[in-house]
Parts: sequence; structure tokens; C-alpha cells
Amino acid sequence: MEKPGYLVSLGRTLSLKANQAVSNISVTPYAMAAALQELRIGNYDVVHVHEPLAPVAPWCITDWTPVPVVGTFHTYNENRISNGIANALGARRMLNRLHVRIAVSEAAAWTARRFFGGHYRIIPNGVHVDPQRAALGALRPQSDKLKIVFVGQAVERKGLPLLLRAFEALREHVPTELTVIGPSEHELSPLMLDMRDVRVLGKVDDETKRMELEASDVLCAPSLGGESFGMVLTEAFAAGTPVIASDIAGYRDVVREGVDGVLVPRGDAQALAEALRDLYDEPVRRAEMARAAALGAERFAWPRVAAQVMEAYEDAIAVPEPATALQRAAVRVGARAADLKPRVPAQRLVSLEPPLTGPQRHSKALGVARRVGLAAVSIGGAVLAFLALQKIGLTNIAKALITASPTLVLLGLAVMCSAMVLRAVSWHAILRAALPRSRVRFSDAAQGTFIGVLMSSTLPARLGEPSRALVVARRTGRPRENLPIVLGTVVSQTLLNILALIVLGTIMFSSVDFFNGHQNALVVAAIAPLVLLIVVLVMPLVLRDTGSKSRSSRLHALAAQVREAMARVRAGLIVFRRPRLGATATVAQLGAWALQCLSCWVLLVALGLDKHAGIGAAAAVLFAVNITAVLPATPANLGVFQAACATVLHTGWHIGYGDGVAFGVILQAVEVTTAILMGMPALLKEGMSWREVRLRAMHTTPVKLPARPSSRAASAPVQARS
Repeated sequence: MEKPGYLVSLGRTLSLKANQAVSNISVTPYAMAAALQELRIGNYDVVHVHEPLAPVAPWCITDWTPVPVVGTFHTYNENRISNGIANALGARRMLNRLHVRIAVSEAAAWTARRFFGGHYRIIPNGVHVDPQRAALGALRPQSDKLKIVFVGQAVERKGLPLLLRAFEALREHVPTELTVIGPSEHELSPLMLDMRDVRVLGKVDDETKRMELEASDVLCAPSLGGESFGMVLTEAFAAGTPVIASDIAGYRDVVREGVDGVLVPRGDAQALAEALRDLYDEPVRRAEMARAAALGAERFAWPRVAAQVMEAYEDAIAVPEPATALQRAAVRVGARAADLKPRVPAQRLVSLEPPLTGPQRHSKALGVARRVGLAAVSIGGAVLAFLALQKIGLTNIAKALITASPTLVLLGLAVMCSAMVLRAVSWHAILRAALPRSRVRFSDAAQGTFIGVLMSSTLPARLGEPSRALVVARRTGRPRENLPIVLGTVVSQTLLNILALIVLGTIMFSSVDFFNGHQNALVVAAIAPLVLLIVVLVMPLVLRDTGSKSRSSRLHALAAQVREAMARVRAGLIVFRRPRLGATATVAQLGAWALQCLSCWVLLVALGLDKHAGIGAAAAVLFAVNITAVLPATPANLGVFQAACATVLHTGWHIGYGDGVAFGVILQAVEVTTAILMGMPALLKEGMSWREVRLRAMHTTPVKLPARPSSRAASAPVQARS
């Protein structure tokens, strides 16, 4: 595209992640010099700055330009930290240089009033509207297939994974098609188990985008937040296309609920799927919403918006000069607003987001409590670590690390890698038992195992299990159907891991007198697997009776969820019904633990600690670090890992804390290196990035729509009428 003659380029921009999206900002000295030179020689009557708070050019131009300045605010967020930093850098003083302040929506005005104060007028973003073309788009024939379109970036804020989960459930009940504009097929395919009925167009020009909007029955915008306006919504209206969007502040200013669109709770894939199915089942309602969208697009048409912007320019130019020298000085330095209106300070405002109710409120409360608890534990751990290091002495730790044998450390790494291979062998046997009709290859199980280990070692949440289940389910040929089964096979390995921990505990207890006078603990540990197995087998039957007798719908739903989870656990035990595969899985999984224990012992030898601690100490360390990793507070349980090693070795074998911490550092380094060496090649082979696996793992749970008779079944396709 040839550059227009009126355009003055400010050079290259820098892409930065901000407000859960990617923003392009101008930070080079050339940009500043080019902009200021043009303003000096251009003889302009007014300067219009979009996002005056953006670094660096918009901020400086707003602050240094002597002519009247109009500023437009596009951003909505409730982040006190980032806005507080802006104020600390002088944002309020700089914004006082504006003669007129524009916000594109009430959401954007809320952010500006909340953190910076001042007077704002609402002028929405403009869109090109061809009334005749919009009306024709609204008259599209209503076919038997619901055509959905998504337009946006492949960033978490846009909620694309939620739409994909909803679509996977929807296509099981109604004929539908999803067109995705923006993300490439490479970006999208890792987020879906099955690409059936999905068209990926990637980046397209404006005309292609408009044609796709006109051909679609509904635009879906499932953003999670941070949206101040929703430009794509107005583009859909201009194409005569209704929308289903998240009920968030920025979209609420654009969508008229039930008129030209439907608002659903943000982050709720189930509600999104149900809203899409409702729209499919009601073609007459969909046609009415399409006509309303075409008519309502005039609210955002450029002629109307441009007239409001021109009025803002005229008002800025008409602002009189301050009456006194003191007022002029105050305006010049930003102590007083250039619009000369009464001062309106920043003020606390009620959030525009809808209040959370029911499960959402409880979930948020639990999330806040979890974050507060994690922060408290982290601070307490940091303080204790500082005190412990002062007592132990960094010199002792450094000395132990330096004297470690590199050859034996590499040997320990090789043994640890071998343990991961045995884990893959075990899981392959379990998968073969659970999916007899799907030919699951060993390479598939190995691929999933190595990626799962990598995710567990780099994330604070336990996303390794869903990550590896996703990888294997994608390779079975029937991913959506097989994903719950694959997740169930993880349970089998978990039960084998419990058995391995019991064995390690027994070795530990027999090696050192941890429980003098408390030998009953060994009896409890020995019968724990049997008790757990009985609970797993019997609980689904008990819950089925409880669910049928419960009068409370909430308790009934909870019982159903627990019953389903227990049934999945029981399904995971199917491998033990096939002796050969069950024996392979058990031997391989316990063998993997034995190799990990051997690796720990090799590292003890590498540090010269084998004179004081033998295989029992290695078993104790392995037991301790896995018990403390059940609820990891940090990636790879950093810090807690070393504390567990040092405590066990000192308490049971009287090894100094310095040597114990050094051993923990080396052992964790070996584990993380193992995860990287085996996980990164598997990730590259899978064609997925770490971010893509993380996003998909966070949305592993499939959405399920209850079956119901469709109102479309007894009716012919409806032709929309003007």
C-alpha cells in the first residue's frame, strides 16, 4: 500500500505486552524529532493525540505542544499499580495540558476519571457504514448451518480458547461452522483437539473481513476483560451481523442486550455454547437481531462520529487564554487544567464489571484467599530462607557445590533421563488398555510424558497432567471423545505413584529411627493403597444413591460431579484387569522411581556424602520432595525443594545444612535439566509453543451441552424479511 501524502511516518515501533494484549509504541529519538519538527512547521490549529498516556511520543507531544491539544482515551483497566506508576511520573500534570478530553466509551472514561480526574466527553470509535450493504447483509438467507465468525488476536484476553471449547460442544448438537480471522492455523491448531468445521483465514484485508462478517450468522467476541470499546462489534453491525459477546464494561456500551446482540458471563464457555445454540434454534429472532444490528450501526457511522470530533476541535480552539499571569503560569506548568473548567480530582468509583454471584463469587473468594496465602507463604519462606542462609553460611554451600564431582552429576542426569523413559513405557501400557481401539504408539506416550514433565517443571500450577493428556488425545484420531479417557489413565499412574511413595517411606522408616514409638504409622502407610482402592470402586455407587435422594439441586449437581470424577478414576484402573499390560505398567513405573532413587544416591556420592548417607537417605529425599510438591507454591517448588532435602538429611543422617542445601540445588538442577533436555525437543516436534500448551491445558475440561429437541427440526429454513 502506497503511503498517503498527508502521512508523516514516525519510524518503527516497539511491540510490548500491556493490558493482556500487544501494543505498538513509538520510543525512538527519531520519532520524537520527526513529530516535533512537523508540529513546528505545520502551522496547525489543533493537535489530536490518541492515548496521551502512551510512551513516549504521545506523552511528550501532549506536554510540549503550544497549540490546543485534544486527547482521546481508548483504554479500560482497573490496574492501580500501572496507573499509580503513571501518576508518579507526572501523568495528571501532563494531562492538564489537554484542552478537551475524549473517551471512546463509558468504560474508558471510568478509567480516566478513576485514576486521573478531569472532564470527559464520550465519542465512540467510528466505522464505515454503507446502509444499503448493511441492510442486504441483514437479509442473508437463514440456512440449516449456524455460521460463527471470530475476529481478533490469539491473545488470552480475547478468550479464543473459551470459544473453541464452546464450539467443540456445539457442533455435537447442531450443524455449525467457525471462521477464525486473525490467528494463523499454526497458532490455532494447538488450542483445538479437532479442527473439523473450522476455517482459519489468518490475517486478511478489510474487504475480506467485511465479506466474511456479511456471510456469517453471528460474530462471537468472548473477551475476558480489558476492552474499552470493541471495534469488531461495530464492524459486525455495519455488516448486518448480530453478536454474542462477553458481558464486560467495554462491550456493554456497544451491544444492546437482546436487540442486536447477546451478552454472556465472561469466562463461561458453557453459557457461551448455550447462547449459540439458542440463537441457532431461533432463526426468526436471529433475523430480527440482524436487522437491528444494521440499523444500529448508524450510531457509530463516521459522518456522525466525525461531526462530534470536529465539535471537540472547535471547543479546544475556543478555550480562552487564562485571565491572569498566575493562571497562565499554572496552565503552562500543568498545575491547572488547560480547559479552565472547575477541577475534578481522581475519585474512587464503583467498578463497571457486574458483581459476581453464586459459584463465581465463591471461586473469586477462593482465588483471592489462595493468592493471599501464597504471598504469605512466599514472604515467610523468603524470611526463613534468609535467616537459614545466614546461619548455614553461603561459603559452606558454595564449597560443597564446587567440590561436587561433575562426572557423577552427569551420571545422575543420565539416570534421571532414563527414569522418564520408563515412565513413558508405563503410561503407554495404561493407554493401550484404556484405548484398545486406538493404536497408541510408544512415541505418542513418550511425547506426552516429556512435555508434561517440562510443563510441571516450569509452571507453579499442576498443568503437566492435562498437558500430556492433550498431546496424546490429539494423536488418537478422536481427540474430543478420547480426552476424558486419557485423563483417566493419569489416575492409574497416580495410584502407582502412591504405591511407590509407600515403598520409599518404608525404606526411609527402616533406615533411620524417625518414628520411634510410633510404629503404627507404618501399618497405616501399608494399608493406605487398599483403602484408597476401595473408596474409588465403591464411591460411584454411593453417590448415585445420594444424588437421587437429594432435594437440593446444588448438592445434586455436586454429587454428580464427584460421581463423574470417581467413575473416571475407576475407569483408569482398567489396566489392572489385563495382567500383561498391568504388570508392564507397574514394573515400569516402579522401575522409574527406582532409577530416580538411584540418581539421588549418585548425587550424594558426587558431593561426598555417601559416607554418612546411603540408599535410605536417597529414598528419604525423594519421598520428601515429592510430598512437598503436591501443592507447589513456585515453579518446580523452588526453595521448598532445597529446604526439604536439607531437613531430611540433617534430621535423619546428621548431614550439615550447608551440604544439604547444596545437594538440593544440584538435585533440582538435574531434574529441571532433565525436563528441558527431554521436553523441549518433544515440544518442537509437536509443533507447539510453551504458551500454546499452557493455554490449552488451562482449558482442558470439555464443555457438555445437554441434549434437547431442536426447534429447527420441525421447521423449514426461514427467509429474513425487511
